[in-house]
Amino acid sequence: MQKQKGFSLIELLIVVAIILIIAAIAIPSLLRARIAANEASAVASLRTLNTAQISYSSSYPTIGFATTLASLAGTNCAPPGSAGACIIDALLAGGSKSGYSFALSGTSGTPNSTYVFIASPLTPNQTGVRYFCSFADAVVRYSTTSLATCPTTVAPLQ
Repeated sequence: MQKQKGFSLIELLIVVAIILIIAAIAIPSLLRARIAANEASAVASLRTLNTAQISYSSSYPTIGFATTLASLAGTNCAPPGSAGACIIDALLAGGSKSGYSFALSGTSGTPNSTYVFIASPLTPNQTGVRYFCSFADAVVRYSTTSLATCPTTVAPLQ
């Protein structure tokens, strides 16, 4: 009789168990890294939005700050106008990017002299764990609880 070559069932089960243990250790780290990346993207997007508001206000001083995200974007940029200034990309103007939703509110005055941006995770504890906000002072602030406004008592990012 010829001796058969190959792995036994026990050996295969041990290898599968080792792979599952390694995956159980690696997956939480991967999820934390993804959350950190989404939060970094949200902060960068808020900084972009603040810069866009300042540019918009400088370009259209009789209007002041934009009242919608769509006003900061635009589809026809030849030439740009106050309804579509073509300062930010269409993805960010859509209000959702990298696991966060962005909202613009609180514009008031003639011309508009205030605004509030709020960035919230689309799925809390999965796409992000912190909420971010900013207003006309352009300081990005964060909170671990949901934000409806952006009070100065919210901690600024360091």
